[in-house]
Amino acid sequence: MRKIRSKIKPVIDHWNEERIASERELMNKYGLRRKKELRIAEAILRGFRNQAKQLLTKADENKKKVLFEKLQSLNVLGVDQNLDDVLSLALEDILERRLQTIVNKKGFAKTVKQSRQMITHGRVCINSHKITFPSYLVRKAEEDGIMLNVKGAQK
Repeated sequence: MRKIRSKIKPVIDHWNEERIASERELMNKYGLRRKKELRIAEAILRGFRNQAKQLLTKADENKKKVLFEKLQSLNVLGVDQNLDDVLSLALEDILERRLQTIVNKKGFAKTVKQSRQMITHGRVCINSHKITFPSYLVRKAEEDGIMLNVKGAQK
């Protein structure tokens, strides 16, 4: 049986004050509960960047098209972008696409932490499907389908 490795990389500089301060700021801004959520977003971004780096060395148009379609469906990149734009993506670009952040920006919740609570309690639906994961990456097509679940709010 194959052992599955974790995609989350450990932090090398444990006591770097600048890194700790920037992580704390991101956690407060996006309402993250654990630094593991930050590491997962970093792993997603690292995967996109690695794909772009491989495509810079090997000109494979099919893989390039798939990567751009994925990033455009997540609304991270625009229509006319190139591989340099993929390499210049920031961690905030991924964190902005989380369901927790979008629910807060749409005005369903007053704070980011309240939006997290609403999602985990099952009060948010995307196209009539209850999503209970605040870290769910919302696609551009699903963004208009986000609504409050009235049945979940009543008891």
